[in-house]
Amino acid sequence: WVLIDAQDQILGHLAVRVADILRGKDRPEYSPHIICGRGVIVINAEKVKVTGIKEYTKTYVRHSGYRGGDKYTTFRELMARKPKAAIEYAVSGMLPKNRLQSQMMARLRIFVGPDHDLGAQKPTTIKL
Repeated sequence: WVLIDAQDQILGHLAVRVADILRGKDRPEYSPHIICGRGVIVINAEKVKVTGIKEYTKTYVRHSGYRGGDKYTTFRELMARKPKAAIEYAVSGMLPKNRLQSQMMARLRIFVGPDHDLGAQKPTTIKL
């Protein structure tokens, strides 16, 4: 397992690094059809940043299933309501859209604040 501190990190840069570790692209035995990556623990999810005016203009779209049921949320509203979701959306968008995506996302643990409950895995800290 790997521990990454998201404090004062750019959302896109953080998501690229996390996606590469989950896929195993940072290891010499990487193979695209096998999960050979490691689990990732991200702490301080509420302190991640975006550049420019994306805090106000970046939107997340979801649909209710009904006609005209689009729901729009800005980055700032999402961080106030569910700070973990912004990192989850960014990382899942960078993983391949196949059967392995859900298995890789299951090994991503995101925590609000500096504490986490995965101390038994003895994660190594990575500086970004």
